[in-house]
Amino acid sequence: MRTEGLNVHYGKHVAVKDVSLSIEGCKITSLIGASGSGKSTLIRALNRMHDLVRGTSVTGRVWLDGRDIYGVAVDPVILRKRIGMVFQRPNPFPKSIIDNVLYAPKISGERGQRHLGNVAERVLRSAFLWDEVKDRLHGSALELSGGQQQRLCIARVLAADPDVILMDEPTSSLDPIATAYIEQLILSLKESVTIVIVTHSLHQAARISDFTAFLHMGRLIETGTTTQIFTQPNERMTEDYITGRFG
Repeated sequence: MRTEGLNVHYGKHVAVKDVSLSIEGCKITSLIGASGSGKSTLIRALNRMHDLVRGTSVTGRVWLDGRDIYGVAVDPVILRKRIGMVFQRPNPFPKSIIDNVLYAPKISGERGQRHLGNVAERVLRSAFLWDEVKDRLHGSALELSGGQQQRLCIARVLAADPDVILMDEPTSSLDPIATAYIEQLILSLKESVTIVIVTHSLHQAARISDFTAFLHMGRLIETGTTTQIFTQPNERMTEDYITGRFG
C-alpha cells in the first residue's frame, strides 16, 4: 500500500499536505507526531473514511495492490472490508458478543451456522478473547471490560478477512495490562495482515512497529525502519521530537 501526493482538506484548512508514503505488507507501520500533526487524518484517508465527513476533500492517490482506492469504480463499502479500522475508544455494537463478531459475514450474506460458528471461534482466538467469552457469547458486548471490548472490535474487523487494519490510538484509553494484551495481539496479527497504527506513545512505536513515519504540521518529515528513526534519524526535526525537545 502507498500514498502519492496525498492531501486532505477540511474546508480551506489543509490537514495533510503532499504525503507520499510506502507501507510494507505484513508489517507494522507507526505514525508518530505531536497532536495536530495529521496522523489521524492521514490514517482515515487510507480507507476513505473522509467520504463520510461533509466539507472534507481528498486529493492525490492511495494505491492498494496497484489500484487507486479513490478511483470512481471502487466501492468504498467493499473497500472498508479489505481495509478495516479500529478506533481510539472501543465501539462495540449494543448487541451480543457473537452478533458483534459475525456482523460482517452476515451482512455479506453468510447463513451457514457451522461456518459462522467456525468464523466466530477463529477470530476470537486470534484476538486472544475466546477463552474469556466462550461461555457467554450471547451476552451483551457492553458488559465486557474496556480492554476486552477493544479486542472484540479487532475480532469484528478480522471477521471481514481484511488485507490491512488501521488502528487510531487503539490503547490510549486502556490501562497498562490491557495495553500489553493489545500490543501482543497486534504483533501476532502482522504475520497475515498489514497494520498501520497511530500512536502518541514513542515507547509503543519502538516496541511493536517495523517502520515509523514522523509527521509534523500535516507533512511527512521522515520515514524509515523504526530502529533507524529512533537511533539515527536523518532529519533534525525528527531527532528533536524523539528526544523530547518539542511535541
